[in-house]
Amino acid sequence: MNVIAIQMHFKRNLLAYIAALPMALTVFVAYMGTMFWSVRLSFSSSRMLPKNDFVGFVQYERLFNTSRWISSLENLLLIAFLFLVICFVLGFLLSIFIDQKIKAESFFRTVFLFPYAMSFIVTGLVWQWIFNPQLGVQKTVQALGWDSFQFDWIVNPDMVLYTVVIAAVWQGAGLVMALLLAGLRGIDEDLWKATKIDGIPAWRVYISIILPMLRPMIITTVVLLSISIIKMYDVVVAMTGGGPGVASEVPAKFIMDNLFERANIGIATAASTVMLTTILCLIAPFIYSNYIKKQGR
Repeated sequence: MNVIAIQMHFKRNLLAYIAALPMALTVFVAYMGTMFWSVRLSFSSSRMLPKNDFVGFVQYERLFNTSRWISSLENLLLIAFLFLVICFVLGFLLSIFIDQKIKAESFFRTVFLFPYAMSFIVTGLVWQWIFNPQLGVQKTVQALGWDSFQFDWIVNPDMVLYTVVIAAVWQGAGLVMALLLAGLRGIDEDLWKATKIDGIPAWRVYISIILPMLRPMIITTVVLLSISIIKMYDVVVAMTGGGPGVASEVPAKFIMDNLFERANIGIATAASTVMLTTILCLIAPFIYSNYIKKQGR
């Protein structure tokens, strides 16, 4: 009976499967194929041209003995921590603000979400102009009469990472706002009435009751933001070019430089494999908790 049902289902959806076939082939050949090929090259002695030999973990040993790679990882960890914390807190506060049935709600929602619609290249260029000591905030304030005012974070090795975080938060906070706002709009009004009757402060309701109820949205938000952090490249190139020196270097830029400028395919594919493994480690718990675990119940 099950075999007959499967055959019937297949016949009814045959045209849909045929229509999806080119995209499926594209995914498996162009995406999955190149991904596995990159992993394979990371275990070879490839430099300017790919080689089909096998040298074990030599490229990975070279990678983690490269100071520039270690610096890029340290920079990414700092960016990731600040970006996730600030983005989530700011996005959550914005979603609470929008959820208060304010006037011109559509306008504010559009304004807060608009930066996310922009590319990271545009975001990086805009904030590069803002932080540029010769064009942006510093120049404007000095032109108003405060000649001693200095705001040179983007050319300061100790502060440049914070400028990248500011630009990334400006773009990403709107996504957090939209996701959490969708969750807040799903909260039953009777819950709010009950908490008001019990005299529970609003801040306590949000922390102890609302946030646990928003767990699926929070997990989705963290996963999306984490993936965007790991592949962060455009905004860094547009704002700082990885400088001053390697003060704002990130793994994605390290990979692109070694792949296209330094002609070191082995190191580049080893670094990309490390980042791919990191992404899989982030996605795996999300897939398990939201799909596999639920289907197993």
